[in-house]
Amino acid sequence: MGFVVINSILAEFNPLAPITQETLFSFSIGGLKISVSNHMFMITVAMLLLLIVIPIIVRRRKTIPTGAYNLIESVCVFIRENLARPMLGDLADKYVSFIWTLFFFVLTLNLLGIVPLEKFIALSGRHNYFGGAATANIWITGALAAVSFFATIAAGIKQKGFIGFFASLAPPVPFWIMPFIYSLELITLFIRPFTLAIRLFANIMAGHMLIGTFLGLIFIFKNYLVATASIFTVAVLSLMEILVAFIQAYIFAFLSTLYIGFAVKTEH
Repeated sequence: MGFVVINSILAEFNPLAPITQETLFSFSIGGLKISVSNHMFMITVAMLLLLIVIPIIVRRRKTIPTGAYNLIESVCVFIRENLARPMLGDLADKYVSFIWTLFFFVLTLNLLGIVPLEKFIALSGRHNYFGGAATANIWITGALAAVSFFATIAAGIKQKGFIGFFASLAPPVPFWIMPFIYSLELITLFIRPFTLAIRLFANIMAGHMLIGTFLGLIFIFKNYLVATASIFTVAVLSLMEILVAFIQAYIFAFLSTLYIGFAVKTEH
């Protein structure tokens, strides 16, 4: 009997619930059905926050930076001086705006994913799917990686020309080994966005699955000792998730900058 009860609880409990994509509503345009999911909603929220909050903070700047403006300026300067300039050299200022955008957008999505927005709304007594970790969706991280990929290709072509860019993929090697090396470099060029997408997706998904699993132990065992240990573990994991949110945003920006550097620099 006990096993039946536990199995029924396990059947209802889903540690993937915090990262599952759910359709909020659908509409049609010219016969084309478009579904809006909770992750699309979170992307919209992140976009609006960046478009509204950051300009307001920047307009309130003072001679001596303080508060939120000082924080944003410090992050931007750090990325430009320690990320863009070492990898892009004289071209850093040309592409740093794109790198800033990538970093803050990914960071905002990561941090919003930690906020249990759907739980706050559920306090009103209405079940909903608003909220969720958008960067735990492989399609969204794939789209972000695709943006980075096409930006890399565009930067390389703009800097070297179409033929010059693709001709510079392989380093100078003996002609008899050139086809093999060039094929490897071309494959590497198209593999890079997959590594970007999977790295971000896997790290964010794993963190939310761990938190969901430890919370689920409370309902499975219904024991004060287990509940106390689970809550403490979830609190620690949540703090780690905040750190991971920053680290993964930085890594995404770092690798994107690295790939752009490979594309625009003359030396391989």
